[in-house]
Amino acid sequence: MKERLHPVMLAGTGSDVGKSILATALCRIFRQDGYNPAPFKAQNMALNSFATPEGLEIGRAQAVQAEAAGIPCHTDMNPLLLKPQSDHTSQVVLNGRPIGNRDAYDYFRKEGREELREAVYAAYDRLAARHNPIVMEGAGSLAEIKQRPGQRADGHACRRRHTVGGRY
Repeated sequence: MKERLHPVMLAGTGSDVGKSILATALCRIFRQDGYNPAPFKAQNMALNSFATPEGLEIGRAQAVQAEAAGIPCHTDMNPLLLKPQSDHTSQVVLNGRPIGNRDAYDYFRKEGREELREAVYAAYDRLAARHNPIVMEGAGSLAEIKQRPGQRADGHACRRRHTVGGRY
């Protein structure tokens, strides 16, 4: 049995800087080295989703990363998916199921955020119990200056889980 590895988190300076590609590569490398990795992205904003074997929705990148890891994709890999409907409104998909549309103001209000955060933590815990290591992909940039406190879904997950390169 392989040793238990710390989760790894990939963070970038913004969107579209290669985090998904690197996460995919790490999933494949860990798999080739005899580990049982799984991808994890706490929150993803994407118009196009992928259907899991159960018919639920996750981000396409996490589906590709699961394939690279040699495992079926699952909603625990991307528990919170935001599908843009307009400039200010997104459909919120939690654990693969739409739970409604929210405008940006309502989404980032503190009310209701704890429920989403706890669902993300629970998804991570289920994934981590079955896989080693977890390859976490950040959303956007950890250095985004326009964000307010509480808007970093992946930052919260990273702080809660002792990750390589993310112990803060």
